Amino acid sequence: MTLASSSPPASNAHKKSKGLRRGAVRPAKELCSDCGLCDTSYIHYVKDACAFIHQQIPALETQNHGRSRDLDNDNDVYFGVHQQMMAARKTKPIEGAQWTGIVSSIAIEMLNRGLVEGVVCVQNTQEDRFQPMPVIATTPEEVLAARVNKPTLSPNLSILDQIEQSGMKRLVAIGVGCQIQALRAVQHELGLEKLYVLGTPCVDNVSRAGLQKFLDTTSRSPETVVHYEFMQDFRVHFKHEDGSIEQVPFFGLKTNQLKDVFAPSCMSCFDYVNSLADLVVGYMGAPFGWQWVVVRNDTGQEMLDLITDQLETQPVMSQGDRKQAVQNSIPAYDKGVTLPMWAAKLMGVVIEKIGPKGLEYARFSIDSHFTRNYLYVKRNHPEKLEDHVPGYAKKIVSQYNLPE
Repeated sequence: MTLASSSPPASNAHKKSKGLRRGAVRPAKELCSDCGLCDTSYIHYVKDACAFIHQQIPALETQNHGRSRDLDNDNDVYFGVHQQMMAARKTKPIEGAQWTGIVSSIAIEMLNRGLVEGVVCVQNTQEDRFQPMPVIATTPEEVLAARVNKPTLSPNLSILDQIEQSGMKRLVAIGVGCQIQALRAVQHELGLEKLYVLGTPCVDNVSRAGLQKFLDTTSRSPETVVHYEFMQDFRVHFKHEDGSIEQVPFFGLKTNQLKDVFAPSCMSCFDYVNSLADLVVGYMGAPFGWQWVVVRNDTGQEMLDLITDQLETQPVMSQGDRKQAVQNSIPAYDKGVTLPMWAAKLMGVVIEKIGPKGLEYARFSIDSHFTRNYLYVKRNHPEKLEDHVPGYAKKIVSQYNLPE
């Protein structure tokens, strides 16, 4: 599906606008996810484009995928419009990749084959491995320098003016849901012939200071953490500089100290699965050690086809029942309950054996976050509740009993 088929012509209405200085209050105020749009002249479109001012996932799904979610289809409700899902991993992983390097491999292949002139991705600063630095990579080396997630709010779209100035016509953008919704809303203004969007799932980002509090509160050696993930075995896996893996049970996290560390934007987000990307690569929904791949449209399939010969794949699976675990977790999180570590480890072992796996784990994670976020919006921004929460999220939340 080409963008031209469903996008209006460029208006260039932003040409006389200027981005805000860093640190200035953004139009979305405390709900700003720092996607970077407002750092550029494209702030002109912020009232329509910002995911936290104007939620428009169904309309943008139709624009980019040819249809919006079927709310009578459970997989659509949870995982968005898609042509297929699978579990995959590279047969020869990229050294230093967070997983096996599927995202980096696709971006590099697109550059090498001349499909795109640049890759919008996020490196880190020389001073701080966790401080995001958005770039337009034009070489495989620059793409590889962006491998490994930066678990902090990142202004990926701060490079939008650079795209226009560069004269590039074919790009692939890598990003998370709030960034991609804003990008999709302004993509017809970029003057591109083709935009490919490679997404990752995202939940619970933090500021750099918030990340430090999480690391200091949770890890045995915060200064040596290279990356971490909340994994399907109900443990946080921290990888350290020496290659060792530290595992901390979800149920042992100091929730009472960490409840306020997550960004308000993430506490009011309902696009965990990156609904508007062409192709999504994450880990939830896949067996341990594999990645979950969601092809949303023909463009996504085109991207995945580039590296099919580099992948081992298997069908997605689903096992267990998440419902009771989700219902029990709602008041526990709401009250900031933290279990003693011995009890947390025991609960983790039990849930790993009998708890949800594969797509059912993904649904567990989505349910847990959507119920939490629905409560957050209801309590802190009740005037936004009706318009801001998409229909699919309301359907998911309606399965559970929520506290007032």
